[in-house]
Amino acid sequence: MAQNLNKGGFIVSNKVCSLHDAIAKYVESGDQISFGGFTTNKKPMAAVREILRQGQKDFIVWAGPAGSDWDMMIGEDRVKAYINCYTADSGVTNVSRRFRKKIEEGKLIYEDYSQDAIMFMLHAASLGLPFLPVRFMIGSGLVDEWGITKEVRKTIPGLTEDKFVYVENPFNPGEKVVALPVPQLDTAIIHVQKASPDGTCIIEGDEFHDVDIAVAAKKVIVTCEELISNEEIRRDPSKTKIPCFCVNAVCHVPYGAHPTQCYNYYDYDNNFLKAYGAASKTEEDFKAFLQEWVYGLKGQEEYLEKLGVMRLINLKVTPGYGYHADVSKED
Repeated sequence: MAQNLNKGGFIVSNKVCSLHDAIAKYVESGDQISFGGFTTNKKPMAAVREILRQGQKDFIVWAGPAGSDWDMMIGEDRVKAYINCYTADSGVTNVSRRFRKKIEEGKLIYEDYSQDAIMFMLHAASLGLPFLPVRFMIGSGLVDEWGITKEVRKTIPGLTEDKFVYVENPFNPGEKVVALPVPQLDTAIIHVQKASPDGTCIIEGDEFHDVDIAVAAKKVIVTCEELISNEEIRRDPSKTKIPCFCVNAVCHVPYGAHPTQCYNYYDYDNNFLKAYGAASKTEEDFKAFLQEWVYGLKGQEEYLEKLGVMRLINLKVTPGYGYHADVSKED
């Protein structure tokens, strides 16, 4: 990691590296890991494809609302335990199909929390809290049904023995609340609109849980649409969402969220998502799809070449909207 002095005399690190090198250095088999984004929004898909190519596995996954990112990883047996609330490419599949198949076959160790619980748990991790007290799970099926038994939990490093425990509210004796575990993240991977070499990031539009996992994780990889100078990113500090000290690696990866959308840059590729949804119905077609779009390509550059210039141009947002306003753009 190169370092130099800025005009103020402060040491500035250059964290820019290739996506291949970032994944090789900071993503390890067995990591407790989380991806940024939300279903079909700003998912770090180029990083997902690179992990698949490199072969890391046995992840303990703390997923916010997920889609084909974790569906592909689950389909390729890269996930040891999956803690989640929702997995689907919204508007294309009601439930991601490789994820669903593994659940139906009893081949995925899976725990179900509500979306608000997962998001609050990740936020609690960013605050360094030992546990998270909530009321909203009381009386729901989420406390009665455990996806991962206590016996299995004991065998998985990083998981607590209990899905939750009841505790007494110390400020209101007699009131029971639910205490949820807080993730101990090793790695977070996030796609952003702009980043500088030192790791400072601008997120445009919804942040989802991206900032929380960036603060909480021990290792953070950022992929970005634009790599801008440290001086430029400091001109308007109000736009900074992730500070440089959270980030280990910055990778300039245009269209790094494709086929999901990246607000103010490009819309989601509905035709691509539909093609994946259709292919993921069967093991054979799923494998063929990954061979064509992941394993048969060396990296993001070949991926974009295969997509073609016109397809990428047609996904670009309508100025002033943040997304593609022409609904006729689909085939």
